[in-house]
Amino acid sequence: MTAQPPDPDPDRTPGLEPGGGVAPGDTPPESGQTSGLSHEEPKPPKVVPWATIVVSVVLALLVAALIVASAVGWIQP
Repeated sequence: MTAQPPDPDPDRTPGLEPGGGVAPGDTPPESGQTSGLSHEEPKPPKVVPWATIVVSVVLALLVAALIVASAVGWIQP
């Protein structure tokens, strides 16, 4: 069975004009709420991930060293 759409049925909604719009100064019907947060989301930690930064820098230096060594001719591909 498929779920019903959250919007109100236009045939049973008072105040709608034939094209589906509302009269000037009238408030349109509100759609139903289908999702929302039931509790506050956890906040990310404010600690700087030093281990990740250090590992990334070391790997970048190793890659750069391999490229330089290959360009100089110390390493044969």
